[in-house]
Amino acid sequence: MHQKLTHLVMRHPIWVIVATLIFVVAAAAGAQKLVFKSDYRVFFGKENPQLTAYESIQKIYNKSDNVAFIVAPKDGQIFTRERLEAIRTLTEASWQIPFSTRVDSITNYQHSYANGDELIVEDLALDPLAMNQDALDHAKQIAINEPLLLKKLISPKAHVAIVNTTVQLPGINPVEEIPEVTAKVRELKAEFLEANPDVEVYLSGMVMMNTSFAEASQNDFSTLVPLMFLIVALTIGLFLRTITGTISTVLIIIFSIVSTMGIAGWSGFYLTGPSVSAPTMILTLAVADCIHILSTLFYEMRHGVEKRQAIIDSLRINYQPIFLTSVTTAIGFLSMNFSDSPPFRDLGNMVALGVMLAFVFSVTVFPALLTILPLKVKPHKERGDLMMHFADFVVRSRRWLLPVTAMIMVFIILFLPKNELNDDFVKYFDTSVPFRQATDFMQENISGMTTMEISIDSGKSSGINSPLFLQKLEDLSSWLREQPETDHVNTLTDTLKRLNRNMHADDPAWYKLPDSQELAAQYLLLYEMSLPYGLDLNNQLNVDKSSTRLVATFNNMTSNEQIALEQRILKWFELNAAEYKVDIASPALMFAHIGQRNIKSMLIGITLALVLISLLLGIALKSVKFGLISLLPNLTPAAVGFGTWYFINGQVGLALSVVAGMTLGIVVDDTVHFLSKYLRARRERNADTQAAVRYAFGSVGRALWITTLVLVCGFMVLAQSSFKINADMGLLTAITILIALAIDFLFLPPLLIKLDTHSPTVTEGATDNEKAHNAA
Repeated sequence: MHQKLTHLVMRHPIWVIVATLIFVVAAAAGAQKLVFKSDYRVFFGKENPQLTAYESIQKIYNKSDNVAFIVAPKDGQIFTRERLEAIRTLTEASWQIPFSTRVDSITNYQHSYANGDELIVEDLALDPLAMNQDALDHAKQIAINEPLLLKKLISPKAHVAIVNTTVQLPGINPVEEIPEVTAKVRELKAEFLEANPDVEVYLSGMVMMNTSFAEASQNDFSTLVPLMFLIVALTIGLFLRTITGTISTVLIIIFSIVSTMGIAGWSGFYLTGPSVSAPTMILTLAVADCIHILSTLFYEMRHGVEKRQAIIDSLRINYQPIFLTSVTTAIGFLSMNFSDSPPFRDLGNMVALGVMLAFVFSVTVFPALLTILPLKVKPHKERGDLMMHFADFVVRSRRWLLPVTAMIMVFIILFLPKNELNDDFVKYFDTSVPFRQATDFMQENISGMTTMEISIDSGKSSGINSPLFLQKLEDLSSWLREQPETDHVNTLTDTLKRLNRNMHADDPAWYKLPDSQELAAQYLLLYEMSLPYGLDLNNQLNVDKSSTRLVATFNNMTSNEQIALEQRILKWFELNAAEYKVDIASPALMFAHIGQRNIKSMLIGITLALVLISLLLGIALKSVKFGLISLLPNLTPAAVGFGTWYFINGQVGLALSVVAGMTLGIVVDDTVHFLSKYLRARRERNADTQAAVRYAFGSVGRALWITTLVLVCGFMVLAQSSFKINADMGLLTAITILIALAIDFLFLPPLLIKLDTHSPTVTEGATDNEKAHNAA
């Protein structure tokens, strides 16, 4: 069938090019429908239990997405008239941020105190410019001793403060909502800095993290893809020395990327941090097909074959291995559909589509372009072929290469289980990203960004006023503050203890919980009636006062540390408050769980992909034996790659949990091409095993190391991403691909010589050109 296709392409190259252009243009029209979603929630499927728990808490209480202005005076003084006035101005201006529902700072903190029998609730710094030094000192002492402020809105040294704006995004048009908020936030920051040049301001919070997802990805797309195009052009031009081949390959890459992104748009896909790297991967993988065709084409032409016939021969020789590698690569990426994270599923589907489109373009429009474009190669005999020298070395050294390479692989694989399944979502961004810089600064001076929202349900209306319930809540708050990871605990009991003290003439001895349910209810009612709009207790209490939300803030922890802490909290409830229903959730906790869930689900996908790829290779190679032999060089690169990763990083998170599935298909490329040439020599040339290995190296070795170089360069470019998910994914994939070539060059040939003991017979019906090629 492929021979008919080849002859059709060769007879009507212009029509093939025109038809391709029409298809590409029609597909590309869908690209305008692609939108970028930067909301961190896109990383979690609707069925994700942590997302479900978090959204359940968000429905009961106010949403907690936020923007944090971190204000750091250069002289380290917050409690001056000018600085407090600047913070007060920023606090008021922050209400202008779209979708803002609450603004908290040290200036508008609702400080309560007793005035005779009256409870006074007012801003801590209502008019800073009118405050004398005693008032400033008094406000400072209140701030650094108030549990609700310390390490939440003010640093222990009172040298850094935070203005925290809570936003409630409608979620109707997330593509525009987050950029709209971010634009206003940056406008306010610029205005603040212009008015206060002696103060530094950093921006953190969940909204800024969402923005960083988008900006890091868009920056990658605008810098890494052009860089990869340059590398591809230079690589082909340098090693194959062909302008026509370079131009044709670049066109295939463009057609593949544009068509894939367009079809993704038509299909309703949206772009995310991981999926925006699809063009880079498609670009890299599309090159391999073209290089194999060009390498064989030039080999034929250098041995005197006319260009048209050389193209036909190259397609005939490479069609099956290119098809196999494309299908197996697509299967590998499709296994990412087992991922628990939708962006990785989208990435897998988009790259799988791109790989198959690249295959179709490579066997249709690519030879059509080569047919009509000028292409001249001077016939000559190969002199001192490096690959043939290398082949001789491998054959001569086969007796020690096989055990030595096997032992090295086993040794490195032993370190695979030593990798820790871990993640830190703040470190998804490298230190060049402003969000990472701001969050690190906040961690060093006030608190981390890791939070856990704990919703405790008493089970009955007004149950939170019960002395027993309040005591359990106070016990939990005290226990959490004792934990080494804890920076801050925002709990209702602190407010009630302060109110109880206020209502007893601010006597410190009464800084304790009310001893009756009626008293607690009266205090809360009186306090809530005194609070201004936007600063009520709806972020802590539900409507019927049956449940309350405690928010604990911790230093930035890894996923393992968060999950361990979550289990300790649940254990505390089991031992101390088993009668209450509790839910624990937060964005940080969602990210902590997703990596581990992803590993488990991807193991299923990898297993299924492995079975399909093995069956496909066994059928294509017409041998169960060689299908089984191929498993070793196909499986071990990922295992050795993860073993090597232990020495580089030692932690496997969300990004790396999909690498095994990705590389499973890619590394098959080397094995299939080497095995197909080896079997061609054995079956059609009646070569012995050593001669067949030399033939495989001579006919495809150069193309394999060139394509590996391009693949490694492509994924190393991705490794330069400021988005750690993409960077780690790119680096480990590049390492795995390089290991795959080493295994196919140093381990597979000795293994074939050792295990392939039968005496082949020449296949009937081989063409004269094919025999001539085999004899070369």
